[in-house]
Amino acid sequence: MIVKDITDVIEAFAPLALQEGYDNAGLIVGRREDEVQGVLLAVDVTEEVLDEALSTGCNMVVTHHPIIFHPLKRLNSASYVERCVERAVRSGIALYACHTNLDSAPQGMSWRLGSMLGVEGLSLLQPSGRGDGAGFGVVGELPQPMPATEFLRHIARVTGADVIRYSDIVKEQVRRVAVCTGAGGSCMADAIRVGADVYVTADLKYNDFMTPSGALTVVDIGHFESEYCAIEILFDVLSKKMLTFAVRRSEHSRNPINYFRG
Repeated sequence: MIVKDITDVIEAFAPLALQEGYDNAGLIVGRREDEVQGVLLAVDVTEEVLDEALSTGCNMVVTHHPIIFHPLKRLNSASYVERCVERAVRSGIALYACHTNLDSAPQGMSWRLGSMLGVEGLSLLQPSGRGDGAGFGVVGELPQPMPATEFLRHIARVTGADVIRYSDIVKEQVRRVAVCTGAGGSCMADAIRVGADVYVTADLKYNDFMTPSGALTVVDIGHFESEYCAIEILFDVLSKKMLTFAVRRSEHSRNPINYFRG
């Protein structure tokens, strides 16, 4: 198995052409003809993830977030990004990112999170114009109405979120739900347009919690919590095509944000 065999499977599901212009998805470290003994899946490339890759014999790490997002002017171990890139090169570990192309792929990130939350009849919230079914966010309905506070508890249980931020509860019973993984402030108007009772996303700003003005309740579950499903999506995509190949979910892919409860 070579790197290209792995990336071809991923890109058949989430083509690189679907990524946003500011993104850096694709093969970041390594060569497409390099041999691969095992693949480790994570949300981010970190030093702990690279430790795990080396200890488990995986010489390719596939993540959701690209380790290099802004151009590097030097490699002198001054930041964790530089240290990780240096170490990957020296250790012969290929690094590949499947980022906004996985966000916007048909049946991609928001589709998975929406399904995990039990939202049915999902449809696209914001088309990207990059192909049929490609875009950001989804909207659908719960099988039965659920009390808003119970739905918040349900979200926390499903995503493992330690903290959930939310605006005023507009409707005591929730039925129609919009979901967008990652920083979804730009899709809020779409969630209002389609008549969602609740909009589940991440990385909202202070004023975003005022924007709905009684139209819907917005729920911020945290960036990592909203995108952890990337590991399961990539595991499913690769495992179905490579039945005998070693694909591992990282046990050290973790949220860099800690919460203090006073």
